[in-house]
Amino acid sequence: MIPYIAIFILVTPLWIATPSSYSSPTKSNKPTQRKNLLINGAGASFPYLLYSKWFAEYSKLHTNIRINYRSIGSGGGIRQFLTGTLDFGATDVPIAKKKMRSLPSPPLHIPTALGAVVISYNLPKLKKTDTLKLTPLIISEIYQGKIKKWNHKKIKKINTNIALPDQQIIPVYRADGSGTTAVLTEYLAHFSKEWLKISGKGKSVNWLAGIGGKGNEGVMGLIRKMPGSIGYIAWSYAAGNRLPTSAVQNSSDHFVKVSYKNVNQSAVQIWNKHHDLFQPLVTAKGKNAYPLAAYTYLLIRKKMLTDKGYSLVKFLKWAMQTGQTFCKSLYYIPLPKAIRQATLKQIKSIQTKAASKK
Repeated sequence: MIPYIAIFILVTPLWIATPSSYSSPTKSNKPTQRKNLLINGAGASFPYLLYSKWFAEYSKLHTNIRINYRSIGSGGGIRQFLTGTLDFGATDVPIAKKKMRSLPSPPLHIPTALGAVVISYNLPKLKKTDTLKLTPLIISEIYQGKIKKWNHKKIKKINTNIALPDQQIIPVYRADGSGTTAVLTEYLAHFSKEWLKISGKGKSVNWLAGIGGKGNEGVMGLIRKMPGSIGYIAWSYAAGNRLPTSAVQNSSDHFVKVSYKNVNQSAVQIWNKHHDLFQPLVTAKGKNAYPLAAYTYLLIRKKMLTDKGYSLVKFLKWAMQTGQTFCKSLYYIPLPKAIRQATLKQIKSIQTKAASKK
């Protein structure tokens, strides 16, 4: 896993360009901010590739602002934000309602984009045109150590057109507290009472089989190294590194491949039904509803009467507009219009002040 990231020097996968130059700020009558304003954040690895791009692009417009982001997992992001060591946190899983009620000043959860979790695997003998199908019950039994071979009868039954190898399955999971894990286990627990009872759901669970990797980066690396392996990672990591992904069964018993349209459909359906930015998308129904998807959030204080607060709010407004245009190129899903409008309303509620004059 990449332990630290700054917007001027980024260690990113080769398929993402690192910014090489920064434009000069334009003159205006608006208050100007002091130079070298540093904003620190940390948390989820799920949106890391998108945030890297955003912070780099934003620095071209505001050369006096640096936004540093460390990919440490949702659990770490929440902990460090609540202790006051960060200007913002990042998580794919909202802070639990009980925990929120206990906080003297509960933070806002600002959705920034939609992301998809995919089930990826390393089966060299499969054809590139093969689409592996998996049900939540099969996935849960793989991670419980009950299904140990790729040619197990339950996998063969729904993949009759694929020549599955007589090969050991190596499950790979997240070793750190992770929003990606929370998305997967919400899906498994929704369909399997046994999984919910034995392993549970959330950022960290009781894994019965497999090996752990740290961050999406770590899980992806293990899948690539080990033939026969299977794991769950953010779509952006799988697509960027050309890893195959399976079709997964949704609440309407359809097998669905990940796509921008299918994740968007799930989000819009759940929003229209609940008007709640915290609702899991796993219950979305229909032929094309992709179930392994979720919002990713920034944790923001409701009151920030500082230059950092003023600059952070400006960045959030940019992220809801220009920032959304960068999502698809990095395999994230832009927020649907109605959800973006609800998010902007939240952003406008943040108490801040005009930047200090020179």
